[in-house]
Amino acid sequence: MNAVSRCLLVMLPAICIAASCRNPVQAADEAPAAPVGAVMIEFHEAITPLSGALLTRRFKQAEANGAKIIVIDIDSPGGYVSTTLELVDLFESATEITTVAYIRREAISGAALLALAADKIAIGPQALIGDAGMIMMGEDAAFRYVPEKERSYLAQRVRTIAEKSGRPASLAEAMVDKDLVVFKAVHKADGKVAYFSEREWKSMEDTDRWDKGKPVRESGDRTFLTATGARAVELGLADYVVDDSQQLPELIGAIAPIPVLQASWVDTLVLILNSSFVTGLLLIIGLVALVIEFSAPGMGLGGLTSILCFGLFFWSRFLGGTSDWFEVILFLIGLCFVLLEIFVIPGIGVAGFCGAALMVFTLVLASRRALLPESSEDTNNLLIDVLTVLASIIGFMVVIGFAGKYLGELPLISRLALAPTTDDGNSLVPSLASPRTTSSFDPDSLELGTEGRSVGPLRPSGRIRIGDELVDVVTEGDFVDGDTLVKIVAKRGNRLIVRAV
Repeated sequence: MNAVSRCLLVMLPAICIAASCRNPVQAADEAPAAPVGAVMIEFHEAITPLSGALLTRRFKQAEANGAKIIVIDIDSPGGYVSTTLELVDLFESATEITTVAYIRREAISGAALLALAADKIAIGPQALIGDAGMIMMGEDAAFRYVPEKERSYLAQRVRTIAEKSGRPASLAEAMVDKDLVVFKAVHKADGKVAYFSEREWKSMEDTDRWDKGKPVRESGDRTFLTATGARAVELGLADYVVDDSQQLPELIGAIAPIPVLQASWVDTLVLILNSSFVTGLLLIIGLVALVIEFSAPGMGLGGLTSILCFGLFFWSRFLGGTSDWFEVILFLIGLCFVLLEIFVIPGIGVAGFCGAALMVFTLVLASRRALLPESSEDTNNLLIDVLTVLASIIGFMVVIGFAGKYLGELPLISRLALAPTTDDGNSLVPSLASPRTTSSFDPDSLELGTEGRSVGPLRPSGRIRIGDELVDVVTEGDFVDGDTLVKIVAKRGNRLIVRAV
């Protein structure tokens, strides 16, 4: 074997090892990665606590199903800042998943911030992104810029969002600051393009290494930065311009076609239950069933129906992102006050009024993310929530009025319902405030120790029969079954106190 052959034989293993080390790099540089599973979630609505909660549910569902790429099909005018920032946190926390924002028509205000939080942005040729300034309604019903404190927080938050996704922070800040002027600069050594605001330029120590260009035309001049498809890509705010969603799989390395994650039956049910009409219907049925349950001993159909109605109400608010256990506890406290008023300290008093007011307040609070309105839209939503609850209470009273005509034998209904009067002006059904008999019979004429038999349960109020007369009475606090022999043990004003014999 000559020297050349021996040299080649020795070098052959080294050549093979070097080739094996280089091949993966070449494959990574020259051959695209294998497509991975992706899923698309449509978000074509304003950003509200309800829509945000539903988007979060679908996002986590796609994550649990093993999707590697989640595409959010955005067509939204924005909405609540608090909900937007919660969705931004959701995107940023999904470190194992590639998030893609596909802007079909517009991503304005909070929707623009949501898109900036995605790893990639694909935008239609005529689609818009930007105009994310915070405004508020003044006392004269005119929209104004929010105070400087709130603007500073949002501006810094937007800069952070843009920096995490590798986009120009100054341009993102110009979306929320109408007075911020941003200009283009080119590095003299490597030709790198960057965007700076005047404040950033003045604070830089190496400005001599950059060629300062003209201001970006979309910034400053008292307008929030807004850009369309190609311009957004040119400025570095978006990654791709696409004519339709069919082009997305190839650009983002996903398996085509990308399936759309449809709303589940739970999402549909939550939307239905959060509508004003269904909400009012649930409250009316729940309140009527609650009264029927109070009027009859034991857990019956009324109690189960009431639990179902109020359970659906709070469950839909839980999944809708507007309620938590705090509202449920407040509602139960108010209900306990009402029960105390009915069964322990009868009469129209402080406990009953406070309990009813607390229940009404809780029902309104359970439909809202913030207690105090932050914008004109908040004010309108608050008005709708209040009117829904008030309409439900009026509907409940109307139903009780009709039910009292046919269910008068139920003590609590007979006291809540308005009843016709006799010729002498007395009500055929006594009220809670002023007990009466069903005739001109005077209860004051009854002596202590007089016995009678209860007509229905005394919980603790109810009626007893003495001879041919029906008399309203109250026990000492104990529950007395129907058809039980009782006797009068005390008189307090026009109220007779009885005890089981």
